Amino acid sequence: MKQQREHWGSKLGFIMATAGSAIGLGSLWRFPYIAGQNGGGAFVLLYLFFTLIIGIPAFIGELIIGRAAQKGAIGAYTELSHGSTHWKLLGWLNLLTSFIILSYYSVVSGWGINYALMSLSNFTAGRTPEQIKAIFNTVYISGDINIFWLFIFMLMTAGVVYGGIKKGIEYWSKMLMPALFAILIGLFIYSTTLPGFKEAAKFILYPDFSKLNAGSILSALGMALFTLSVGLGIILTYGSYMKSSEDIPKTGLIIGGVSVSVSLLSALMIFPIVFTFGFEPEAGPGLVFQTLPVLFSKLPGTLVLSTIFFVLFIFATLTSTISILEVLVSNLIEVFNWSRKKAVLISSFVTFIFGIPTALSGSGSLFKNWKAIYNKDFFATLNDLTADWLMPLSAFFTVLFISFVMKKSFSKEEFTKGTTIPKLMHTWFFLVRYVAPIAILIIILQQSGIINLSKLF
Repeated sequence: MKQQREHWGSKLGFIMATAGSAIGLGSLWRFPYIAGQNGGGAFVLLYLFFTLIIGIPAFIGELIIGRAAQKGAIGAYTELSHGSTHWKLLGWLNLLTSFIILSYYSVVSGWGINYALMSLSNFTAGRTPEQIKAIFNTVYISGDINIFWLFIFMLMTAGVVYGGIKKGIEYWSKMLMPALFAILIGLFIYSTTLPGFKEAAKFILYPDFSKLNAGSILSALGMALFTLSVGLGIILTYGSYMKSSEDIPKTGLIIGGVSVSVSLLSALMIFPIVFTFGFEPEAGPGLVFQTLPVLFSKLPGTLVLSTIFFVLFIFATLTSTISILEVLVSNLIEVFNWSRKKAVLISSFVTFIFGIPTALSGSGSLFKNWKAIYNKDFFATLNDLTADWLMPLSAFFTVLFISFVMKKSFSKEEFTKGTTIPKLMHTWFFLVRYVAPIAILIIILQQSGIINLSKLF
């Protein structure tokens, strides 16, 4: 007997869970340092543009696919393509991308646990801003410590996903996300009082097109997809737990707005610290761990405030990793007819094993010649592979699937079902069929070296 599919208990729970999947690591961790590496304002403008014309339309499309099929990625693409084995591969691409991202995201999340514990020991006491910043370098090369916290975080993620949708993912998301919003707003307000806020606002909000290059365009597209969790199967999977009465277009616009707002808020919280204390805006993945402790060290109640933030950072990253693990689990349950318990245990264990090379990236104790061969360490290789290749490719084939495999009449029926803004259907379909695939294809061709957009700049 087929088990009835679980659904979200409330619209708020779904919005908090979906927003959390992006905000935890997409907006809070990745956006500030990618924006810093790509020159600030011009990159941000491109990011907003791609979010509007590609990210949100693809996000809505994934929700439609998931809700219509009431299945995970593999089953959904198979069913809606009438059993085509070719489109089933897109579901497997979603799984592969999610698996890789979960393996290194969990390492980053482990850094958050490490910093929460360090905050309890008041690690910034008596240290200069430069010394506080340098601590992250020690953390990055401490492979044994990183493996330990990777294991702990995978246990936490598995525990939430094991509880299912309502009692696990939705329950925790509704509690944790409002707390994260509150502390983000509080830290942003304080950052406005720092001497470097005016320079930071100019860096983030004022587009300097002289700093723009072809690589920035690709990064902006990847960031638009990343912050909305498009191309991973997450949104499709979460959509499969939606009821037919829920408003998909409005949900897409809400999540898009929340994701962009938190990305900008995070950048405007972090870069005033960067400019106030003379740090480099081009700093990499450790930016949030290098700058925020400096801010906390200047505030009264440093120990409490720093600990609270990194505990909430853990919770925020947890909302990201549970959504990614759920993609793996839901598909394993459907494809192999496994129990949720078996799917959670096996996928978590395999992800942990694959995450070990990332945890050891800084120490150089594994794959010693990796950087010499690939010109970047293992962690950076996976990070760039997923953002620059796997997610754009997945998004490209997803919009093609919506445009040319699913009938327009079917898409219209699913788009307008339960919505209060049915007139947006034609705009959405135009963006999905014509604008999104062409834009994504151009950028993929640029990355492949087939065309050269640099000549335009």
